Amino acid sequence: MHIHILGICGTFMGGLAVLAKEAGHKVTGCDANVYPPMSTQLRAQGIELIEGFGPHQLSLQPDLYVIGNVVSRGNPLMEAILNRGLPYISGPQWIGEHILQDKWVLAVAGTHGKTTTSSMLAWILEDAGYHPGFLIGGVPMNFGISARMGGNGEDTSFFVIEADEYDTAFFDKRSKFVHYRPRTVILNNLEYDHADIFADLGAIETQFHHLVRTVPAIGRLVVNGREESLKRVIARGCWSETEHFGVSENDTEGWAMVEHEDDSFDVIFNGSLQGTVHWAISGEHNRLNAVAAIAAARHTGVLPAQAIESLSRFENVKRRMETRGIVNGVTLIDDFAHHPTAITTTVAGLRRTVGSGRILAVLEPRSNTMKLGTMKDALAGSLAEADLVFGYGAKGDGKEGLGWDLGAALQPLGEKAQAFDDLTALVAAVSAAARPGDTILVMSNGGFGGVHQKILDALPAA
Repeated sequence: MHIHILGICGTFMGGLAVLAKEAGHKVTGCDANVYPPMSTQLRAQGIELIEGFGPHQLSLQPDLYVIGNVVSRGNPLMEAILNRGLPYISGPQWIGEHILQDKWVLAVAGTHGKTTTSSMLAWILEDAGYHPGFLIGGVPMNFGISARMGGNGEDTSFFVIEADEYDTAFFDKRSKFVHYRPRTVILNNLEYDHADIFADLGAIETQFHHLVRTVPAIGRLVVNGREESLKRVIARGCWSETEHFGVSENDTEGWAMVEHEDDSFDVIFNGSLQGTVHWAISGEHNRLNAVAAIAAARHTGVLPAQAIESLSRFENVKRRMETRGIVNGVTLIDDFAHHPTAITTTVAGLRRTVGSGRILAVLEPRSNTMKLGTMKDALAGSLAEADLVFGYGAKGDGKEGLGWDLGAALQPLGEKAQAFDDLTALVAAVSAAARPGDTILVMSNGGFGGVHQKILDALPAA
């Protein structure tokens, strides 16, 4: 089959392209911005890329057009497809029908931690010899790629997928994850997000319940027992086995953890110690992610002791607390955090690591939810543990601008916070403030204008 992918350079659609090519399909694609690193990765796979969405691409005559979430009505190529009555399908539906059929699908859903937890789970299965396939919205360092069919030359029945609650396409407003039909599901957490498409938390809970409805009776739900929102989701109906994680160490049912001073932690299941995870990854959120992955892997037959041992060799995910460089005793770390809850847990985990060392937080509120200002009142509180805060974002009505005043939102932090609408000025301020022993924590869900290297280059040498 020849498929032509509209919006191929997104993380999900790029992964779909790699899987399709690996599965033996002819793959071409287009996007508004075709540039490295995704363009380089795709071209290395022999995938032809076209800049823009020109209607002339109909001359390729593919068997099917796969439509990414970035495409909307008015897109010239999409309009031509519709006018000609040509066959098209969403990316998640294509994945569900052509990649996930006959697989034991392990889906990781939640507002936060999907990428990290999916990466942990895929690594546990890999280390156990299962050779899983996966599609993850980031690059697990243990694999160096975001997607693969799996199997190591043989068929594999296991496939780990990051299960996003964002809508599927302009013609399918259901969440992506309803197309995956998983047997094992992690429900990591559930908070209000995606204010551009969901009116309130209840609307997101409804989508999560749609996911629960797709899990078979022989399936298993691994659910964060601390989340009231997830309790409401399960209360609406559940037809599968359920295990809870994040419970108290004194509970006789479910998965608990007991942390130690060195970031290691004990894993307890149904009141029985399963082992201790020894690693260098900080943050309670990551410990919860790990327990969820251990629990999900157990459903496939991986013993907790094996999973715990595997996690000692887990190398995290690119852009998740990734050290990008050290100059004259100043360490710069890159992280994907952009929701206030994720910012809070990220800063708290780093504080535990650096102790009394200074944290210089550099934040770009870039997600659709943040641009709308839905979370702006929680922003200052999420950054409270940082010593200095540098925010970046221009106020404006356009797609790229903030619909609110970043400086006003950071005002509760007083003199330790500054807001910038000029990247050069921000880089100069951060580099001037930094001193040996500091950690600069850069948080954004985008490229942030290459600010990481710009700051490293601007820092004074020893």
